[in-house]
Amino acid sequence: MKCSLRRVIKGISAVSGFLLFQSGSMAQSFTSLVNPYIGTAGHAHVFLGASVPFGAVQLGPDNVFRGWDWCSGYNYTDSIIKGFSHTHLSGTGMPDLGDVLIMPFIGEIKTGSVTKETPTAGPSSLFSHKNEKVKPGYYAVSLDDYKIQVQLTATERVGFHQYNFSYSKDAHILVDLKEGIGDKAIETHLEKINDSTLYGYRFSKGWAPNQQLYFAIRLSLPMKQLELYNNTQKLEGQSAKGDGIKGIINLADDDHFVQLKVGISPVSAENALANINAEIPHWNFEKVKNEANAKWNRELGKITINTKDTTAKKIFYTSLFHTMIDPALFNDANGEYRGADKEVHKGTFNNYTILSLWDTYRALNPLYTITQPNRVNDMISTMLNIYKQQGKLPIWHLAGNETNLMPGMSSVQIVAEAYLKGYRGFDTALAFEAVKNTSLRDEFGLSYVKSLGYIPHNKMQESVAKAMEYCISDGSIALMAKKMGKKEDADLFAKRALYYRNYFDSTTKFFRGKNEQGEWNTEFGPGRTSHPWIDDYCEGNAWQYTWLVPQDVEGLIKLLGGDEAFVNRLDTFFKLKIEFDSNSPPDISGMIGQYAHGNEPGHHTTYLYSYAGQQWRTAERVRYILKNLYENTPEGISGNEDCGQMSAWYIFSSLGFYPVHPASGAYVLGSPLFDNATIQLPGKKTFSLKVEQNSEKNIYIQRVILNGKPWPNSYITHQQIMQGGTMTIVMGSKPNLKFGHLPASRPKSGF
Repeated sequence: MKCSLRRVIKGISAVSGFLLFQSGSMAQSFTSLVNPYIGTAGHAHVFLGASVPFGAVQLGPDNVFRGWDWCSGYNYTDSIIKGFSHTHLSGTGMPDLGDVLIMPFIGEIKTGSVTKETPTAGPSSLFSHKNEKVKPGYYAVSLDDYKIQVQLTATERVGFHQYNFSYSKDAHILVDLKEGIGDKAIETHLEKINDSTLYGYRFSKGWAPNQQLYFAIRLSLPMKQLELYNNTQKLEGQSAKGDGIKGIINLADDDHFVQLKVGISPVSAENALANINAEIPHWNFEKVKNEANAKWNRELGKITINTKDTTAKKIFYTSLFHTMIDPALFNDANGEYRGADKEVHKGTFNNYTILSLWDTYRALNPLYTITQPNRVNDMISTMLNIYKQQGKLPIWHLAGNETNLMPGMSSVQIVAEAYLKGYRGFDTALAFEAVKNTSLRDEFGLSYVKSLGYIPHNKMQESVAKAMEYCISDGSIALMAKKMGKKEDADLFAKRALYYRNYFDSTTKFFRGKNEQGEWNTEFGPGRTSHPWIDDYCEGNAWQYTWLVPQDVEGLIKLLGGDEAFVNRLDTFFKLKIEFDSNSPPDISGMIGQYAHGNEPGHHTTYLYSYAGQQWRTAERVRYILKNLYENTPEGISGNEDCGQMSAWYIFSSLGFYPVHPASGAYVLGSPLFDNATIQLPGKKTFSLKVEQNSEKNIYIQRVILNGKPWPNSYITHQQIMQGGTMTIVMGSKPNLKFGHLPASRPKSGF
């Protein structure tokens, strides 16, 4: 009787909490400014659910997988939930994860495979957005088919579920180890340890070819019965292995309120249970939800802004929120993790995964060097340990796997940038060894770089894209070597950083592929973005790859004929209309002329005008993108969010500056969107931005005052920001043609 009464009291408390959230009375400061729905429709592929900053657990609803726009598991246009899984990708162009799917339901037991053709083969349910509530660290929904209220929250390694059944007769909870998001379960295991504890694992193959995730589930009350299935075949006993194990937890008739804690681990189920004990040793759901909210508030509060534009404010804080979903922790509370060598290691740092480096080296990782100084060292240590375990720095790392996706060796830029910006919380000798040896390997066309100075297009697909990314890496290494006093290495990589010139066709003024005899690829159409024209590039065309030389913008200006010719060509690029290619990759989106804001290789392009002395043109382009290509709607991001890169562009650009070549330490000024902004820095320092005469029309910088003194340059440095101080920017409705015009006032590539 006491047990039943306690459940009733808990149920009343939980319902009250759900209603309080619905009324909005739980909203707090910065988290109340986040709209988690932004980017959950269209091509942005943003994760929706409960997590904490950089948490391993990203617990949220999964729809039936219907194709590319369901890469995160959820799309705002959908109306069916098949369950709630604990790992997700946010903003990627490929699906994966979706581990340990759990679904409460009532009535008939269904264990079939859920597909878009058979959406009701499992206990899926209809839902509506009016009965769905979401904020950082919390997700709630009513399952219409079962009248079950679901609430979710999380810590770093534990997902916390809370279910209220409208009636408890014939109530069940599905634990599905077959279902994932675009991957395939290879071996799964579920075992009943006692009446309230389950152990298990899910080994799967998808984008990451060898994923191993272990878990433990602890219930708030004893289960009446556990039924096990392998796919649809019912099994005997309380432990099972197979390629599609599913467990049905049957609840007692008076169990209408149930809580579950699900710990995950890359190492073992025992570690997963230890994660539960370390992070949620109690059953107070509201406490965990409030703590998650507080963690987000602390992180979001690192940048405060002042603006009358409430829409821009919501977009800004949602963008900042997006930058802290990934990378995700990939170690246990005791420090253990599974390395790229598949062995168990124990680190003195936090190990991370979901490293979308081709995307994030451009703005997201530079943002971390300002807002996440404590995590930067751990992220670099993660990359260096991957180097030791697999022989090269990561390219695109997921769940301890090297996917080798995307051209280039982008981690090289990130490691070099951290060193050049003064970070020393990692093995710096190993760091230089790693960037050097990774770039001197023979794979992915690098052997041709060493022997020919370019990659023949007939020997390697995406030859131009790969080589131009390698040149950016080499320019970053050259700066690192120079700072370390390694002259021979600095000279070598400075020379290699200029190899991009080997692809420049002076007759067409485009970078093009050529064969080992030095003959240009005859398949060439500068505006085409589908095969075979795209084969020399990656998710882009010749127009878009014209500008991918951030390590030597000055040299690019000379190649294109000087300042005036460079500016004219940029203008043409932003205005040129070419008939849409229906076979284009969907990544090429957010078009302004030939500029594709929805894809990362062009993100720095708007800022290149400043290198030719026309900062005001940068201001025009940047302000247009800020106002037109980001919206406070589910389709408010023009392309894949790519683990925070699209949002990082918005954060930097709305503040008024952007890292064109991150390793150089220079941030190019644009067109600040807010009246005031303050960045919290280590040592209780702050860097404040004051923007005077700012308005919809006043988009042009008239003058800049840095720490009380006139600042004539169209850039600032990382060192100036981190020292703290105040930068005042005075805006106007007409360009100040003199601002940043003199060569001495322009940004430098640093190489």
